[in-house]
Amino acid sequence: MKHNSITDVPGVEVGQAQNEEALTGCTVILCRKGAVGGVDVRGGAPGTRETDLLSPLNLVQKVHAVVLAGGSAFGLDAASGVMRFLEENKIGFNAGAAKVPIVPSAILFDLGLGRADIRPDAEMGYRAASSATTNPPREGNAGAGTGASVGKIRGPGNAMKSGIGSASVEIGGGVIVGALIAVNPFGDVVDPNNGQIVAGARKSRKTKPGDSNYFADTIKTMTSFYGRTVMKFAGHANTVIGAVATNAKLDKAQANKVAQMAHNGIARTVRPAHSMMDGDTIFALSTGKRGADVSTVGAYAAEMVAQAILRAAHMAASAGGLPGLADTVK
Repeated sequence: MKHNSITDVPGVEVGQAQNEEALTGCTVILCRKGAVGGVDVRGGAPGTRETDLLSPLNLVQKVHAVVLAGGSAFGLDAASGVMRFLEENKIGFNAGAAKVPIVPSAILFDLGLGRADIRPDAEMGYRAASSATTNPPREGNAGAGTGASVGKIRGPGNAMKSGIGSASVEIGGGVIVGALIAVNPFGDVVDPNNGQIVAGARKSRKTKPGDSNYFADTIKTMTSFYGRTVMKFAGHANTVIGAVATNAKLDKAQANKVAQMAHNGIARTVRPAHSMMDGDTIFALSTGKRGADVSTVGAYAAEMVAQAILRAAHMAASAGGLPGLADTVK
């Protein structure tokens, strides 16, 4: 692939904006000519906007952007700024009296890192949309990944910094599948090739990367006396959100199936995945007309989600008092 990024998919642009002091931001996946969309929500604590219209049962066939944002429910406001940008550029669903941009979105909780009183808003969404290009997006501490962290079972102070990551692959016949994922889970990020924890909850703030006892291992901790106590009060301050895109021709039902299959990438790389404390949501976008088997597209969408999650962890730099792999592991 040219860039190993979701922007390798024709018709897809990405723009990002962030407040690096407040440690929050938003990411816009822009499809100026529209894209057939689908979505699958697996987590028990989601925050979303305009997801119902992606059902095959409903009228609208195409979306014009997807917004991923920090700020918890406050961050849903970023989509309003994206709508304003699209309206100014005469992009949207022709409703007769006006063109209405269709902008589904999902948020993650980053209020505990940085400043809780500054969140992605309409102005930030507008800036992100205005910056959208086909260049590969910045990964790590950027956009919706600016305030993302991973591994919260021992409290936010023993978590690690995470971020946003992207990946893409050509699967034959000119068909490209890409993913862009913001990684902010309750659990740990693991390498599916060996099952080893890459980033996650730390046993202690005093341990150093590379120490044999560095990671607490969320799954094991959950069944300990400490874990059983903590799980009764565990918050909903977590989520993995993102989008997969392809230039394969998909209808809405097929796009929803691809979004569903794409969640397998989360299941392979986040442990545990899709918990009651997470709001895991993945959108699927089809921008082209190339022929491809939907199951093959979905299988590779899952692979790209897994790769994007690993990149999000590896590209994250230390911030907010949390260590990140980009500058702690050489």
